[in-house]
Amino acid sequence: MKKFNIVLFEPEIPQNTGNIARLCACTGTNLFLIGKLGFSLSDKYTKRAGLDYWENVNLEKFDTLEELQNQYKDANFYYLTTKSKKSFFDVEFKEGDFLVFGPETRGLPEKLLKENQINAVTIPMLENQRSLNLSNSVAIVLYEAIRQNRLKAKSKMWNVI
Repeated sequence: MKKFNIVLFEPEIPQNTGNIARLCACTGTNLFLIGKLGFSLSDKYTKRAGLDYWENVNLEKFDTLEELQNQYKDANFYYLTTKSKKSFFDVEFKEGDFLVFGPETRGLPEKLLKENQINAVTIPMLENQRSLNLSNSVAIVLYEAIRQNRLKAKSKMWNVI
């Protein structure tokens, strides 16, 4: 069975990455860390947030997003940003998709978003609000993707959720 893929581009806050790792372990989702991290994976805050789930996370590290994209040329990549008008609710996710999130303080690079406008999506929020917490955003989008595919496939794996 294909899995969903969470991509964190240059994450900065260890607790967010730990929480996301735990989410990935609990959902069978792959986790990809891209570029320079704002912390060490051995950081006590990263470990604490991920608890004892780290051993159940399929984690890969890439130096650049291009390396990851080249390895998975046929996959769909969706870029989460506050700089898009297209809601993630309008996307039909399928297993194997990559959900790409940027660093907490600056988001994904403008150039990347311009090159991938068609797949740049946002989580709707009230006007004049900057953004949601990264780990919350990942959970929101991932569970929508799971919900959509559970309804399509009636996968036994997701019947308990």
